[in-house]
Amino acid sequence: MTRSRTSVLSPYLEFDRTAWSGLRDSHPMSLTADDIRRLRSTGDRLDIPEVEEIYLPLSRLLNIYVGATGRLHRVTTDFLGERPARTPFVIGIAGSVAVGKSTTARILRELLGRWPGTPRVELVTTDGFLFPNAELERRDLLERKGFPESYDRRKLLRFLTEVKSGSEVVSAPVYSHLTYDIVPGGRIELHQPDVLIVEGLNVLQPSAHTADQRGTLAVSDFFDFSVYVDAREDHIKQWYVERFLRWRETAFADPDAYFHRYAELTDEQAVARAGQIWDTINGPNLEQNVAPTRSRATLVLRKDSSHHVTRVRLRKV
Repeated sequence: MTRSRTSVLSPYLEFDRTAWSGLRDSHPMSLTADDIRRLRSTGDRLDIPEVEEIYLPLSRLLNIYVGATGRLHRVTTDFLGERPARTPFVIGIAGSVAVGKSTTARILRELLGRWPGTPRVELVTTDGFLFPNAELERRDLLERKGFPESYDRRKLLRFLTEVKSGSEVVSAPVYSHLTYDIVPGGRIELHQPDVLIVEGLNVLQPSAHTADQRGTLAVSDFFDFSVYVDAREDHIKQWYVERFLRWRETAFADPDAYFHRYAELTDEQAVARAGQIWDTINGPNLEQNVAPTRSRATLVLRKDSSHHVTRVRLRKV
């Protein structure tokens, strides 16, 4: 039960599944099989052993980070002679479409909310910070939805600035996967949670540069910890195609769904259409924008073809 070692210098410690699961340190399992079915996304093969061996140790590590960060914050405010403001511990979760980052975010929200020190855990996805479809059409970006330029980055940065400034109430826009658009007037409110999880494709993007080459704030500048969910691209593409096939009978079947036109596709037609979407949108976005941010994560969860995590990489410092 030792972590794997390599002669190549790396900023990460690498653990196989057995070594990582040992770090659970007998922490009790608090989720049931029904909880896991409720939390996992379409196509994810999450089960109780996966939660026990991968996500329980991760929640324990995060709980340690939350406590240590809180102590550092208190010491700093004492040094400065300030009254400490309550600010959430912010976790970023990144990864490709269909890799399972949404399930990871939901599982961590449930587990962290059951630790004594973090009873209030909120989850926000960056989908709500996409430009509305009308604006994407105006900018000729509708076919690049999910690429960095399709997000209202300024709005997302303002949101995170308010969160980290300790604002009592912070609101975020709402996205509908049914209508494939921002919900007009829809808002969710956060009331100083103990932990905020921010999940999205591009949350680990480096800062942009202005015309005078000055760097600007990056979304990840507000993170206390970040997770990248990783897998081989051919595996992720296969998971995306399988999910697309299942959606014909679920999300696409609703007459109000933006993609209702896909509900009547045959298996062959659906596989071809899903493959085309991957090859022209999701695959290029992964290769050009998402995968290059993997090295910026605090921790990387590496999945195999079965959708189960086999290796964990944790940044040393």
